[in-house]
Amino acid sequence: MKIQEIAKKANVSTATVSRVFSNHPNIREELRERVLAVARETGYHPRLSQKQQNVIVISPFREIYPIRSYVEMVTSELALTLSARGYRIEMLPQDNLRQLEHLRFCGAVSIGIDAEKFGNWEERFAAPLVIIDRDVPPGNGEIYSVRSDETQAMHLGVDCLARHGCRKVGVLIYGEAGIGNTGLRREAVLHALRRHQLPVSERLVRFALADSYMEEIGKLLKLGIDGLFCPGGNAGIIAAYVLSLYNRRIPDDISLVASERSMYSRYAIPPQTTITQDYAAQAAAVADLLDARLRGDAFPRHTVIPYRLLERDSVREAAAGMDARP
Repeated sequence: MKIQEIAKKANVSTATVSRVFSNHPNIREELRERVLAVARETGYHPRLSQKQQNVIVISPFREIYPIRSYVEMVTSELALTLSARGYRIEMLPQDNLRQLEHLRFCGAVSIGIDAEKFGNWEERFAAPLVIIDRDVPPGNGEIYSVRSDETQAMHLGVDCLARHGCRKVGVLIYGEAGIGNTGLRREAVLHALRRHQLPVSERLVRFALADSYMEEIGKLLKLGIDGLFCPGGNAGIIAAYVLSLYNRRIPDDISLVASERSMYSRYAIPPQTTITQDYAAQAAAVADLLDARLRGDAFPRHTVIPYRLLERDSVREAAAGMDARP
């Protein structure tokens, strides 16, 4: 299928088809929808203009749960990687998506926003959309996902505590049940606890936001935990503060594993053992995807990147001769 055939089927000029595929702002919505509908029906995937290398980065406009620092870290790596590849970045908050109709871009990247928010993407744009930190249903055409392996991350945290001799681990997942990745994290944590033959119950795996963290940690301490895993948000900062209020010393009284937060985790007292996403690898995957689509090459719909464990001093050393359970 050639652009001339698309134009003939849509009853428009080849110039109009070209403008639609380059997301030219001066195209009537009716014409845009007609051309894109023909392209979808015929399975045509336009080759994007390599002269147009603007990338729109879409970020949340409000905090449903703490994500600001995550957005900042991802955006920083995107800016470094995409600019090195010759792309220009424009920022756009999620509540201003209508502006996309008036911008020319070769691709868009959303950070921490569920795929459902972009359900009609293919009906509006020919450029690819890359969703970071969320998955997308299979078969969604020009919508792709680049995310970190949440299941592997939860196993990293629990494995670390078990390997260092903890025998009753409490887990406090930052966020609300059913929002974002919280459900996936909970299931992975339960699986990891069972794999190490550690105690498993709903009381030991909880959700919390900043205003309920003290209460929830108190409930876990009453259960006699000797290890605390706090994935997500700014949990490491808050957990250290709350444990100090309960007169618990890290790691003498309780071992702590949290999520990495730049400018804090390594400088905490003691420095915190953390799980961290590979932000540089995420940015590189996004750039590889955009490069491939500009060349007209196919690219995997889903890209999953492993977490890393940064071991510091907030997890106590295992007693001599103590073996971690399998």
